[in-house]
Amino acid sequence: MCHPGAVDPLTDVFGLLDVRVAQFARLQTESPWGISFDGYRHVKLGAVLEGSCEVWAEGVERPIRLEQGDCYLLGNGSSYWLRSGPGAVMVPSAEVFRDFVPGSTVRRGTAPDTVVVGCGFHFDEANASVLLDVLPAVVHVPAGSRPAEPIRSSLHQLGAEVAVPGLGSQLITERLAQVILVQVLRAHIAAQSTGGAWLTALADPQIGRALELIHESPAFNWTIADLAAKVGLSRSSFFERFAALVGMPPLEYVARWRIRAAARDLRGGTRKVASIAADWGYSSESAFSHAFKRIMGTSPGHYRSAARDA
Repeated sequence: MCHPGAVDPLTDVFGLLDVRVAQFARLQTESPWGISFDGYRHVKLGAVLEGSCEVWAEGVERPIRLEQGDCYLLGNGSSYWLRSGPGAVMVPSAEVFRDFVPGSTVRRGTAPDTVVVGCGFHFDEANASVLLDVLPAVVHVPAGSRPAEPIRSSLHQLGAEVAVPGLGSQLITERLAQVILVQVLRAHIAAQSTGGAWLTALADPQIGRALELIHESPAFNWTIADLAAKVGLSRSSFFERFAALVGMPPLEYVARWRIRAAARDLRGGTRKVASIAADWGYSSESAFSHAFKRIMGTSPGHYRSAARDA
């Protein structure tokens, strides 16, 4: 939970990712059925509106059963499949969606008993790893779980909109899909008891607060002592807890977020590198360039040129 007036790290990250809805589809099909999908960019969100099915993705030990109202998020960009149950014959998605028009319904069979909606999301390529690196292969949010409660109303609206499209349906479904994506990530965060990534660390009272502070003032010259004092921990306890939950030391996280935020400024304007470096707390352009290359793998100038050519 964010503190009143604090910067929400998840919202901050979404701004950096420049989240875009890539494609939205509604599948209405009759059992038995199975569809195999190739890899995708960058995450896929799905929900079962009627009936039930199974989902599997590379990196998952066994299929996950999905019931009506369940949501799932595929976060590793690998191939996956959906099926009504064991023994179903798999059909390549390219065949099923050959004549698909984005936003429309694909119907299979004469007596459909399952309705699944799915949506792809694309991120800014340079920063996609900020989220993708901390997501498991599949996030499953069962309809009966407590974190799913706020998702139900969004799914109800989404189901109504895709069943009977009207004026502005594309815009409405895209916005609802983004809302559900955030709600699924919230549910995932709430379900985690251990970390190793900033996403799940948001649920920890002290470390989550430290992340809020960093995102609120990324250009500030933070020290371990500053952050530890702000969240009521000793320096050693804070350092160990932050590193364990986030997966890296506190000041490394500060440095990485600062550079990624600065990279957004490089992409979006024509200001001189020295001016951007100063805004983000670097004493010189050379210090900024050195830090930028270490984290982004290229110089600020080359990064800006590549962004313009993309």
